[in-house]
Amino acid sequence: MKIYTSTKNIPALADKPLTERMAMLEEAAKKMSVPEKTLLNVLKLFVIVPVFALILQVADNWFSLVWAALILLLYPLLVKPIQYSLSAKYLSVEKNT
Repeated sequence: MKIYTSTKNIPALADKPLTERMAMLEEAAKKMSVPEKTLLNVLKLFVIVPVFALILQVADNWFSLVWAALILLLYPLLVKPIQYSLSAKYLSVEKNT
């Protein structure tokens, strides 16, 4: 599986405008299999749960808010490339039909 860090790097979407790329990715995401959707949702949980754990520690340590903010900023860098990569194979099927 090739990892795509941007929608422009996906061959089926390279020449499309941003709004059309996002709409096509959304349609492709709906076609993902249950194990793929589960994998993506578990990955999202692994990123989001530590944020809430850090927010709960604010009463003892205000610096934990900084770590929570950093994790939230890294969320798109971790989750989006995997989401694009999982959806890309459904774009090629969509393009040929």
